[in-house]
Amino acid sequence: MTKDKIEGLRKHMTIINEKPELSVVIPLYNEQDNVAAMSGRLIENLEALQIKYEVIFIDDGSRDATWDHVCKESSKNSHIKAIRFSRNFGHQRAIYAGLKHAEGEAVISMDGDLQHPPELIHALYKKWKDGYNIVNTVRRDKAVSGSLKRVSSKLYYKIFSLLSSVEIEEGSSDFRLIDRQVLKELLSFGESDIFLRGAIQWVGFNVATIEYDLAERHSGKTKFTFSKMMQLASSGIVSYSTLPLKIGVWIGMITGIIAFFELGYIFFVYLKGETVPGWASTLGVMSLLFGILFFVIGLMGIYIGRIHNSLQQKPTYIIKDKIN
Repeated sequence: MTKDKIEGLRKHMTIINEKPELSVVIPLYNEQDNVAAMSGRLIENLEALQIKYEVIFIDDGSRDATWDHVCKESSKNSHIKAIRFSRNFGHQRAIYAGLKHAEGEAVISMDGDLQHPPELIHALYKKWKDGYNIVNTVRRDKAVSGSLKRVSSKLYYKIFSLLSSVEIEEGSSDFRLIDRQVLKELLSFGESDIFLRGAIQWVGFNVATIEYDLAERHSGKTKFTFSKMMQLASSGIVSYSTLPLKIGVWIGMITGIIAFFELGYIFFVYLKGETVPGWASTLGVMSLLFGILFFVIGLMGIYIGRIHNSLQQKPTYIIKDKIN
């Protein structure tokens, strides 16, 4: 083999082994009708950047033909990789799995229903090239989301920012870009019920924000039900704030003092040989105190439950299949 051929082979192997500059992570759950459209628009915008890239689809235990459609798309383009969970583990864990497998110098996470427009990738990439470690997005969704959802989302982020040391903008989502340095810190957190929106804001670094208009779903209905939203909301607050516990302690102290004086009053009147007036109000106060007590105990149980889950060291997700 000549020297020129050896040098050519070496260059060829270098190109093959070169890490992608940009990774795109997309969680999917029962999105069979969206995979092809998502893949087409995504590849078109990534090719326009003229960089080495990879796309990682994470099938979060879909019960339809999502995986078959992902396999079909990956057979067309070697840049498309895929992970399939053994069952449904949840949106945040699916994104986390994609982040963990991403090899790019920057990683974009976005949903697979085309409400997060792939055309915004150019703006995210440009902000990263301008020196920002994190590029968040804030949605304008008045034309798409109902008033109840907008109000509840706004209220939640205000409560979250008040209770924790992390401030999240109204309209935030998991559509963002982070660079390799931020990703490295993020993966050091561990995998137990991670709340990515809070974690990424918590690490700091240089942050830019881009606004965009939320699009209609390309096909199908949202899989993010009210119960899943409540689970994500409670997980975020518990992960990044112990203030509810402190509030519970103060409530317990105040109600305990009230109960002590109430019992003292009853005992004093009893020693005087008089009947105790206002039994209905007394029972009402006692019922209120017990209600607060059970609330505080339940709150403590949530935190203890998280500790219990962490100590069990169960895998956050189980991978069934991989492609590319």
